[in-house]
Amino acid sequence: MKCPICTSDTTAFVDQKPRITYHSCLSCGYIFKSPEHHHDFPAQKARYDLHENDPDDPGYRAYFQRFLDYVLPMVPVGGRALDFGCGASDLLASMLTEAGYTTDRYDPIYHPDSAYVSQSYDLIVSTEVFEHLDDPLTTLRHLRDRLTPTGYIALQTQFLPDTREAFLDWYYRLDPTHIGFFTPRTFAVMGKLLGLRVVGEEGVNKVVMA
Repeated sequence: MKCPICTSDTTAFVDQKPRITYHSCLSCGYIFKSPEHHHDFPAQKARYDLHENDPDDPGYRAYFQRFLDYVLPMVPVGGRALDFGCGASDLLASMLTEAGYTTDRYDPIYHPDSAYVSQSYDLIVSTEVFEHLDDPLTTLRHLRDRLTPTGYIALQTQFLPDTREAFLDWYYRLDPTHIGFFTPRTFAVMGKLLGLRVVGEEGVNKVVMA
């Protein structure tokens, strides 16, 4: 099977306990589940509804604050922002508003307002979204096309462990709705394909592109 990001060859391997087949790209490092293991929107929503994301929980706010503390020093203050794949919560959008951005939200399940497609954004954020996508390159291209000429895209998703053994022991892949897993190189390759450059990457789960 070819990599859906860079079209390079992949190798297949199987997690023997749940019998899930994964494909690992030999070039960009992307690992993805075989399509037969993907879930439709109703099944995904049933999983997402289990998340307990209380905006009054100091820990939940601190989680987003760490993301913003990394991202915001790299980008201009103010302008228009989009929280893409916001889920049921408006907390990150509210925090961006507090930071001086006029902020829109979009989520295909919880906030399916497509008015954002007619806007241009100085900052697009997407946290814990890309691991759910079956075609991340197309989604990133879609976000790029919503940017102003000087805009930024900031993403958060856990980067892959260094070894196959560590991957098979990794908590992050156990969420059944997580179907794609990235390395920093994966994002660099996507950026090159789309005319974006990586301006920040902290090695764990955050990357900023412009």
